[in-house]
Amino acid sequence: MFKGHPTGLKVLFFTEMWERFGYYLMIGILSLYMLDSLTGGLGFPRELAADVYGTFIALVYLTPFLGGILADRLLGYRKSVVIGGLLMAAGYMVMGLPSLGPFYIGLGLIILGNGFFKPNISTIVGRLYPKGSPLKDAGYNIFYMGINIGAFACNFVAALLRNQYGWGWAFFAAGVGMLIGVLIFVLNQKHLADAPDRGDGSDIDKGILVTLSSQVILPAVVAGAVGYFFLGGIFGGATTAAFVAASIPVVIFYLLLWLRAPRHEKGPIGALLAIFSVVVVFWMIFHQNGSTLTYWADENTTREAGVAGPALRAFYLDQDATIGETITDPGAQGSYWRNVAPEERPAPGEKVTLISTELFQSINPGFIILLTPLVVGAFAWLRKRRREPSTPAKIAWGMVITALSTIFMLGAVAVSHGGLHKVSALWLVGTYGVITVGELCLSPMGLALVSKVAPARVTALMMGGWFLSTAIGNKLAGVLAAFWEKIPLMGIFGINFAAAVLAGVAIALMTPSIRKIIRELEESTE
Repeated sequence: MFKGHPTGLKVLFFTEMWERFGYYLMIGILSLYMLDSLTGGLGFPRELAADVYGTFIALVYLTPFLGGILADRLLGYRKSVVIGGLLMAAGYMVMGLPSLGPFYIGLGLIILGNGFFKPNISTIVGRLYPKGSPLKDAGYNIFYMGINIGAFACNFVAALLRNQYGWGWAFFAAGVGMLIGVLIFVLNQKHLADAPDRGDGSDIDKGILVTLSSQVILPAVVAGAVGYFFLGGIFGGATTAAFVAASIPVVIFYLLLWLRAPRHEKGPIGALLAIFSVVVVFWMIFHQNGSTLTYWADENTTREAGVAGPALRAFYLDQDATIGETITDPGAQGSYWRNVAPEERPAPGEKVTLISTELFQSINPGFIILLTPLVVGAFAWLRKRRREPSTPAKIAWGMVITALSTIFMLGAVAVSHGGLHKVSALWLVGTYGVITVGELCLSPMGLALVSKVAPARVTALMMGGWFLSTAIGNKLAGVLAAFWEKIPLMGIFGINFAAAVLAGVAIALMTPSIRKIIRELEESTE
């Protein structure tokens, strides 16, 4: 798989694999932990849990903007990765402490840590390759596979630990995974030495902290406070209003970057900003995996496991139907059996085994592991015949395929009569399977596009812009999740379908001009 690629790609592959092991372990159980009131969770109402989830996954991808610019101008990419990894490890472990204060402190540390880690490790991947290298797209696909090996394995560890020992041990394991990733990165620096470590190699800008504080951080804090205290009624919630308001100075910063850029940089920066504005829709849909799709798996998917062997029993426990415990009120609100016909429910006192909900989070990364070699191979086959789609064309196809994935959930809602009955897990498998193909065409290609198009002096900053679009999409995912019990489920998944179709058309219309910009950049370096 790594043949022909720089040795440093292996280092980044395994670093990111362990980092994502920790992150997706935490994400896989975050909503469940907040909603759980029976086995040591926080017992949040669903609306509050959705709000916290959406705000967290939004902020965790908003801070890469700051981490990117600090790496470009001051810290360097490699130092930023180490700082971010250590902050995230501390955050996971603090979350494992059983009270509300450490929970929020841990989330804050993860938000800051991801800001340093995420844009800069992705930037280093691109810096391993010379400009115009035909292997760069494949390199990002391979790197992306590392992400998903970690994301696949972590949910089994989460189920084992939280079922057998409690939520805290699962969060602690996420921190251990992150520390392993940092150790791999630190011990293999020699393989990354050839990748430029900061911007375009110009002098360190020691005044960047003052610039950021005056132009972005302070205005964002003030705007966020105004949104939180005065605009909640307009945006449907105080935290949503705060996030929207706080994002405005960041968006303005990027627009000013484009307006003030030298003439030869305006085209590339403008093209990236246009793509960022549209792929928000993909992230809005994709990151419902930890909210609406988790709710669906938990409440609307048939999860009876039948007879579990001793080796699997640790993974097949559930809060209201566990081996060693009995069902006392199958029809209670919040019970798995609430939307099961009375004649199909177990008798009071009967023992039942259910598959742990978080295991459904491994379907998507499992498909990534299986399909990445096929996708990379298919593009290599097309490249040899000079028929490989351009990077922006791949992103457009990814958005169209994402639209197709939403049809499975619309079908599941229809078959379940709006969630009144449980349906087969195959509906979720189909949803995750199709969106995985779209993800492979879109997400790693977005990282590759930034690496190809962004001016050298602001590469990590523009990588932060890619994650800013992720942040906004993530917040929208949380906003939609908050409507789970307020509007028909067909409406939630219908919004996903319509938005994905429109976004796919928009990116397809942009593709010719972006392809021209890439060609001009490649010709200028020859």
